Amino acid sequence: MSTLVGVVQPTLSLLPPSRVQLEQGNATLLCVATGGFPSDWKLGWKVGGGGGSGGASDGPGVLGKDGRYSWSSALSLPADRWRKAGSVSCEASKNGRTPVTQSLDPGQCSE
Repeated sequence: MSTLVGVVQPTLSLLPPSRVQLEQGNATLLCVATGGFPSDWKLGWKVGGGGGSGGASDGPGVLGKDGRYSWSSALSLPADRWRKAGSVSCEASKNGRTPVTQSLDPGQCSE
């Protein structure tokens, strides 16, 4: 296994809520960050261009065989807030580094 030196930005994937969830009045989005190093990257959410949002639950960082870390965060919103949000973004941040951001537009996600 090779030894990693320095900081490696994670790659973000943002998954929209399912049609079934939306029909039930809920929206849970999942953000998965993979391949980051070291382990102190933090995931955060922005809804409609605003700051952080309540209803987020973060999983612990998991060390992969390649020596890099993966993290996940789930954000739960009422379905109507998801539809009216304009955009929802997940951001991986680390002190002194440019954040990595992935966004979803509710209007471009099929129900």
